[in-house]
Amino acid sequence: MSDAPRRNFPIARKLIAFAGKARRNWLERHRSPFSFWIHMVGIPVALGGLLAFAFAPWQWALTALAFGYLLQYVGHRVEGNDMGEWVAVKRLLGLPYVAVAPPRRPDSTPG
Repeated sequence: MSDAPRRNFPIARKLIAFAGKARRNWLERHRSPFSFWIHMVGIPVALGGLLAFAFAPWQWALTALAFGYLLQYVGHRVEGNDMGEWVAVKRLLGLPYVAVAPPRRPDSTPG
């Protein structure tokens, strides 16, 4: 197989590299299984809430959006880091933020 297809799609290569980096970053920020799975529920609910503004009464759309974000907030509290959107806002304002929480040490119990 030649390198010709790779040279013909430089934008696709950059998009794939960007997606891979974004995925690794996301997985690093959501190491706890609880946080990971609550995001798997919260993200679609929040996105559905955004879409619902076009098709449903605004109260339902706002409720879905807020509930989806609440689930993600809970996941980040468990993880010990700030939500991605807040990291960007805090960084812009020069405020302290926690992008990736340090790994938790197992509790040492006296023997």
